[in-house]
Amino acid sequence: MDDYGVDLDEIGGVITRAEVLIVRFQVVQRRILIDFRTTANAGPLVSAVAPASSVEERFRTLKALRPGFPLPERIMSFLWPRAVGAMADAGVLDRIRDRLLGIDNAMGEDLDGAFGELLEEERATLIAAIRGGEGFQTLWEREPS
Repeated sequence: MDDYGVDLDEIGGVITRAEVLIVRFQVVQRRILIDFRTTANAGPLVSAVAPASSVEERFRTLKALRPGFPLPERIMSFLWPRAVGAMADAGVLDRIRDRLLGIDNAMGEDLDGAFGELLEEERATLIAAIRGGEGFQTLWEREPS
């Protein structure tokens, strides 16, 4: 365990071994789905996806996103327990990027796009929490002046 509350070496091993990887986050609902598999006609896939209600639903989502690919034996995943941006600070995003770029040099933009979407979602969620937006309740309010 380190300052991020996770075993970064274990996460690195998951990134190295996974055919298909889901990264879950504490604050945001959506996840990053990374399919490292390739064919002669298709490279890896990186996408911000909605949470699945079951493993079966996740496999159906993957099949819809990658109809030319067989279903993988398993989908590996880990929960990132800190802010989305802390994943980059800890070097985890770079490990994913390095693996993707080793497969296809164009994948950095897709990863940045999906990661950026989750950063924005997290920011919007935090603002909603502070302001008492939908799904949140304000505990203290300023007295009207």
